[in-house]
Amino acid sequence: MVRVAILGAGASGLTAIKCCLDEGLEPVCFEKTDDIGGLWLYRGDTNKFPELGCVFKSTVINTSKEIMSFSDFPCPKEFANFMHNRQVYQYLKLYADKFGLMKHIQFNNSVTSAKKAADFDSTGRWDIEIKDEVTGDKKMETFDALFVCNGHHAKPYIPDFPGIDDFQGTKLHTHYYRTPDSFKDKRVVVIGIGNSGGDAAVELSRWASQVYLSTRRGTWVIHRISDFGIPVDILNVKRFLFLAPLWLQNAFFEFKLNLNVNHKLYGLLPKHKALSAHPMVNDDLPNRIANGTVIIKPNIKRFTKNGVEFEDGTFEDNIDVVIIGTGYEFGYPFLPKSVIKVEKNKVDLYKYVFPPDLEKPTLAVVGLVQPWGAINPLSELQCRWAARVFKGVTELPPKEKMHQDIKQKRESMAKRYVASQRHTIQVDFVEYCDDLAIEFGVKPDFQKMLFSDPVLFFKSIFGTFLPYQYRLQGPGKWEGAREAIMTVWERVEAPFLTRKVHTSSSYTKIIILILFGILLAAFFKRWFN
Repeated sequence: MVRVAILGAGASGLTAIKCCLDEGLEPVCFEKTDDIGGLWLYRGDTNKFPELGCVFKSTVINTSKEIMSFSDFPCPKEFANFMHNRQVYQYLKLYADKFGLMKHIQFNNSVTSAKKAADFDSTGRWDIEIKDEVTGDKKMETFDALFVCNGHHAKPYIPDFPGIDDFQGTKLHTHYYRTPDSFKDKRVVVIGIGNSGGDAAVELSRWASQVYLSTRRGTWVIHRISDFGIPVDILNVKRFLFLAPLWLQNAFFEFKLNLNVNHKLYGLLPKHKALSAHPMVNDDLPNRIANGTVIIKPNIKRFTKNGVEFEDGTFEDNIDVVIIGTGYEFGYPFLPKSVIKVEKNKVDLYKYVFPPDLEKPTLAVVGLVQPWGAINPLSELQCRWAARVFKGVTELPPKEKMHQDIKQKRESMAKRYVASQRHTIQVDFVEYCDDLAIEFGVKPDFQKMLFSDPVLFFKSIFGTFLPYQYRLQGPGKWEGAREAIMTVWERVEAPFLTRKVHTSSSYTKIIILILFGILLAAFFKRWFN
C-alpha cells in the first residue's frame, strides 16, 4: 500500500487524509498542535506556536457556507451562511468525524525536514524527520509520497518603512493580533487594506480613540450581503457570468460595488479594475469611515518617535500603536531548495501543486493559491487529483508541457493583476476548479447534461457555482451531489428562519401587482402624450 505523509491537519490536511482513504492509500498526518483546524483553530495564546497563523477571535468567514463546503459534505443547513470561526472549526470537526479522519493524525508532531530517499529516482520515496513537540524527541520515517498542507500564513511580511525602528509605540503585525481589549483609547495606525487590515481597523475603531487606515493603492470593498439580503457569492458566483469578457465583468462588478459605497467619495477608489487585485470583504468599513472612527490615509512616508507622516504631506502625532497588515512571505524551510525554491513569493508549481522537475511526482503542495472564492473546494480538488497521481492511475504531462503551463499562467497574471507580493498565486475560482477537474476527469459534461438533465444543467450554469458539481461524474462520484445542488436554497434560507413572520396572501400579491401595472401604464400614457 502507498504510504503518504501529510503535513498539517487544517482544512487542506483533513481533505488530503480523506482523498488518500478514498483512493486506498495509507495516510499519516503530522499536526504540530494538539487539535485540528489550522488557521481556523482560534488560539488566544500566541506564545506557544508564534509561527502558526490564526484567525482573530472575532473573525467571520468571507465566503458563504455553500461556496466553501467540501464537495461531498455540505455544511449543516442550520449553520450561518457566513460562519464565525467557531462554526468553521465545528464544520471541520464534523467532516473529520464523518469520514473517520482523526485516527490518522499524530498530534503534537511536526515535520522538521523532508528529503529524497536514497532510492528516490526509482521509488519517489521521502525520508521524513518528525519532532515530538512534547518531548523534543526526533525520529526518521520513510514515505512513498508527501502532501504539504502547512498553508502560507506563516512568516509575516513587514515592509521597510523609513524610521520604523525609531517609532517608540507598539508595533504589531496582524499575524499576532487576537482581540482589541488592550487598545482601548489608543491612537492607532493600521497599515494595509487587505482583509486582515480592514477587519482590524473596523474592530479597533470601536475601542480606540482614533484609527487611521493607510493604503498604497486603495481597494474595492465587497459586502457579504447583497440584493434582498442574500449572500453576495450566492447571487454573483455563477458560471455564465464568468463567460463574459473581462472588461464586461469589471464594469458589472464595479457598478454593483459602487451602489453599496461610492469608492471615490470614501477615499477607497483604486486605479486598478475590480478584478485586477484581491478585494476587501468588509461589511462595516464604510460605516466606520462615515462616522469618522476610521480615517483613510495614503501610504506612509516615514515614522517619527511618536508619529507618522503620510505621502500627501499630512502628519499624525501621538500615535500609540501601529498594526501592520501587509501579508505574508511563504516558504518551505523543511524542504531542500532543489525541490521547491521560493523567490519573492514566486514558486514554480504545475497548476500550483506539483514541482515540475521532480523525477517522480510524489510531492504535492496543497492550498498555495489565493482564490476569488473559498479555498476548501480548491484544496479538495488538488488533493483528489494528487492522490490519484500518487496511486499511479493519473499521469502528469511531460516536464516541458508543465513548464509551459507555469509560464503561461505567470504571464497572464502579470498582465491582469497589480504587481505585488499577494498576486503571485492568484487564481480565478471557477476557471481554476475546472482546470483541476479536467486533470482527473471530474468536470461535468454540460453538453450531455443539457439533454439528459436540463434542470440540473440550468442550475449548474445559471445558478450558484457549487463544489458539488465535481461529484456528479468520474472518480469519487457522490450519489448525493445532484440533490445537494437542487436543495441549495433550503440550506441558504434555513438559518434565517428563526422567527415565523406574517406574509401577504397570494391574492394580496396579485392585487398589488395589478395596481402597480395600472400605475405604470398610466405613467407611460401621460409621458408619451
